[in-house]
Amino acid sequence: MHMEPGVVDGAKIVLSYATGAAAGGYALKLAADTARETGLLPLVGRTVLTTALVFCFFEVFPHYPVGVSEVHLILGSTLFLLFGAAPAALGLAFGLLVQGLFFAPFDLPQYGMNVTTLLVPLFALSALARRIIAPATPYVELKYGQALALSTTYQAGVVAWVAFWSIYGGGLAAQNLVEIAQFGGAYMLVILVEPLVDLAVLFGAKQLHAVTSGRLFTARLHHAAA
Repeated sequence: MHMEPGVVDGAKIVLSYATGAAAGGYALKLAADTARETGLLPLVGRTVLTTALVFCFFEVFPHYPVGVSEVHLILGSTLFLLFGAAPAALGLAFGLLVQGLFFAPFDLPQYGMNVTTLLVPLFALSALARRIIAPATPYVELKYGQALALSTTYQAGVVAWVAFWSIYGGGLAAQNLVEIAQFGGAYMLVILVEPLVDLAVLFGAKQLHAVTSGRLFTARLHHAAA
């Protein structure tokens, strides 16, 4: 979902700095809350893991240019279910930054747009999880419908933000709208795949309870909400 250079430029790009800063600030607030609950070291450990995973999602996993952006298998809901909202948000932000600094410096001017596009849907996913997953239900017991709802929320949010940035920068020209539609259509495939990945990962976590019940994973993976 990387926004291409030039899609939003000039004075308009200032908005992306504001939205990126707001998303980053909320992620830090979640991180502070998590550190108080679990301690700083588990938060750091989870963040290192999520950052490494996100870097792999962007650089190692297949990704294809489609329409106004690129289609990636980001697995935002998977990161959330395994590690929690704050480590997932920090991992997305840091993984994107590492990629930009060392492998794609031409993406750095778009960092505010890209980090907004990744983080705000994650915050929406986290809010939805509190509504559709009963407090007594550990994440390893999720059903397909719940995983689908979480994945759909995240990926739809990504598509919505990409569409917003594209229209904000390029207007309502027919070609721009066609390319947005192409991008959104391609992400429907991700929505079909990601819930299956989530359930497979959760099944593996359940079987490896002795490993995944440690402090490097969110307590909700195996336990009811506190």
